[in-house]
Amino acid sequence: MRLTGKTALVTGGRQGIGRGIVEAFLREGAEVVTCGRRQDPGGLPKGCGWVRADVSDPAQAEALLDAVGALDILVNNAGVQVERTVAESTDADWDLVIGANCRGVFNCCRAAIPRMREGGAIINIGSISGEHADPSMALYNASKAFVHGLTRSIAVDHGPRIRCNAICPGWINTGMLDAGFDLARDPQAARADAIARHPVRRFGEPADIAAMAVWLASDEAGFATGQLFTVDGGMTAASPLNPGLF
Repeated sequence: MRLTGKTALVTGGRQGIGRGIVEAFLREGAEVVTCGRRQDPGGLPKGCGWVRADVSDPAQAEALLDAVGALDILVNNAGVQVERTVAESTDADWDLVIGANCRGVFNCCRAAIPRMREGGAIINIGSISGEHADPSMALYNASKAFVHGLTRSIAVDHGPRIRCNAICPGWINTGMLDAGFDLARDPQAARADAIARHPVRRFGEPADIAAMAVWLASDEAGFATGQLFTVDGGMTAASPLNPGLF
């Protein structure tokens, strides 16, 4: 029960990685609130609070943090993905991806920092795509690079009162993973090749990211701040050669 007595806000916690983090935080004793654009999300874990909010809107982000009140942990997980190159991307794509993935993270951090208790922890969900560009994911890749830079700035500017780190997931079994492989000429072959590039020989699960989030939110991580923690099954540690061929 490493988070007993702590209050946490996890944006976008209805499904995927966010849902995994919500469930892990509840098991560790935290009081947890999540949010999203839906009026009634349905099916949230027992004990998890819900606030309807579009975090890309500064006023709604402020209202969200007002509703939560003083908090110890903020996880900026809410995000979207558009599968297009720069040349294919529209103004609407820009507004959607940058609005959720960049402005949403900024809005929540700006609203949360004055409300966070001493020793608070901000955990931003970045991506290996912020360091290594995935094909046809131009805006997504760029948005995650922004998250990484913002993470470092918050750690530098607001320590020691607040710690701020980012988790950079690799390929995690969520709807976003499926959408990415749907771009391939042969999705099944692309999946097999991707798994072969992981030393652990599997894709990640939301629980893998949640385990890192619990540690970063806990007092055990008191000396960790301003860092990007890659959790990708070893994929980015390997050379471009496909290990499955050797």
